[in-house]
Amino acid sequence: MTALRSLRLKKHADRRLKAGHLWLYSNEVDTDATPLKAFAPGEQAVVEAANGKPMGVAYVNGHSLICARLVSRDPASGLDRSLLVHRLNQALALRQRLFDKPFYRLVHGEGDLLPGLIIDRFDDVLVVQLNTAGMQAALEPLLDALDKVLAPRVVVLRNDTGGRRQEGLESHVEVVKGELPEAVRLEENGVRFTVPVLDGQKTGWFYDHRGNRAWLNGLVAGKRVLDLFSYVGGWGVQAAAHGAREVLCVDASARALEQVAENAALNGLHEQVAVGEGDAFEALAALKADDEQFDVVILDPPAFIKKRKDIPAGERAYGKLNREAMRLLGRDGLLLSASCSMHLAPERLVDVVRGAARHQDRHGQILFQGHQGADHPVHPAIPETAYLKALGVRVFRD
Repeated sequence: MTALRSLRLKKHADRRLKAGHLWLYSNEVDTDATPLKAFAPGEQAVVEAANGKPMGVAYVNGHSLICARLVSRDPASGLDRSLLVHRLNQALALRQRLFDKPFYRLVHGEGDLLPGLIIDRFDDVLVVQLNTAGMQAALEPLLDALDKVLAPRVVVLRNDTGGRRQEGLESHVEVVKGELPEAVRLEENGVRFTVPVLDGQKTGWFYDHRGNRAWLNGLVAGKRVLDLFSYVGGWGVQAAAHGAREVLCVDASARALEQVAENAALNGLHEQVAVGEGDAFEALAALKADDEQFDVVILDPPAFIKKRKDIPAGERAYGKLNREAMRLLGRDGLLLSASCSMHLAPERLVDVVRGAARHQDRHGQILFQGHQGADHPVHPAIPETAYLKALGVRVFRD
């Protein structure tokens, strides 16, 4: 590597890095000694403790709330092709240990010691998100490293995330290697899906709920199922494949519901799976007005709480959603209630479900507490990397 400039920390500001964290905030930097504005966004620097001791290499963006992210504990090893090949091989080894087919999240940012980088794998198609200026600056060595480790046929950049805006980066989606096939497919829990990697949500699919879906799949045989916020049918089509008598998938996106129908047909389930377009809360009210009843209701909404200031309003929204969903359950039903809001603590989701059950004068029994899959590893020093929660709740009357 070429010689890197130093980023000096204030006294005692090295404690979190020593404890394993990868992030630095601007108020931890000695900006008199090393002004943040002197660094170009994404530039790499050697992080030094207040006494000058080197602690590793980070990339810097003085315009971001998190002003630096550590990529290596070795001050002589920065984010180059060699380190990327090493980290990708580490990540791949874990996934190959976990899964027998090449459908998974290959890189989960900080959880895989590659902050700002997300890669989802659909066999020989990779969908990549570069969420920080530092990762954006490493695009070329990253593409070289991916060729070395996996030699993918197609690489898609889904650089249209909110995180990029916060980093001052442009939004764009492009195929940077190969020709995207007409249908990108995956298999999860024995069920096949086609996913919209160019214009779908996130990378086109949500691998993080794989284990939670597998749990629910074992309890739906013969049941009538409502899948709210269904997207392309990850929950609902799997429920039908595992014996659900009837599934209704509801989503606000007509395009997503077209894919639900395609995915149902792909698995020979078009007769079991119906779709309904509309706002989830309005759909719940309409279904109740029509005296509809379900054995299983699945709630997998988008994040209602994106920032701390959203917590009160977000918790109220989760509460209303769970209350209205329970109204559609029979005397002895099953609710799958999920949240991907990092700012909603697991115990608060339990409170939301408990309060909703009492509001309907029902009892609740928590049968299952799920979280993100193992291909979304949690960094033990960074609580923010543990974001997904799922509760399987029996809801019944005496």
